[in-house]
Amino acid sequence: MQPRFNFAKAAPDAYKAVAALEQYVQSSGLERRFIHLIKLRASQINGCAYCVDMHVKEARHDGLSEQWINLMCVWRESPVYDARERALLGWVDAVTNIAKTGAPDGDYEALKAHFSEKEMTEITVAIGAINIWNRLAVGFRSQHPIDQVTKAA
Repeated sequence: MQPRFNFAKAAPDAYKAVAALEQYVQSSGLERRFIHLIKLRASQINGCAYCVDMHVKEARHDGLSEQWINLMCVWRESPVYDARERALLGWVDAVTNIAKTGAPDGDYEALKAHFSEKEMTEITVAIGAINIWNRLAVGFRSQHPIDQVTKAA
């Protein structure tokens, strides 16, 4: 797979607009673990290798456990996530797949049980932001860096 083109260079004003939305998300006051959860889970759903690679590394850097990171793709089957994280993961899944899910009442009610209306809005904006990044990266085939290759033991 080869990159199609550099979207940031092709449309710098569009890139700046998305980056400004990202800056809002980062300064919104949402807990870092929730931002990591949103970014990594949506990127998994959208099949964005570039973003999964980036957000796994960022989550590790911020001290989140390997187990917490690695089991996110099967979050429904793992007890590693607390009730707030589970409600948030359900909402990420629902909103990222909104054409299929329609954002079901059950997922909304689960989120509402743990977050204020302000937080729910900020969470949903964060989900929208990573979905924009995923669509840019997948659509234009952005390539993640290759880490140093290690051989299996």
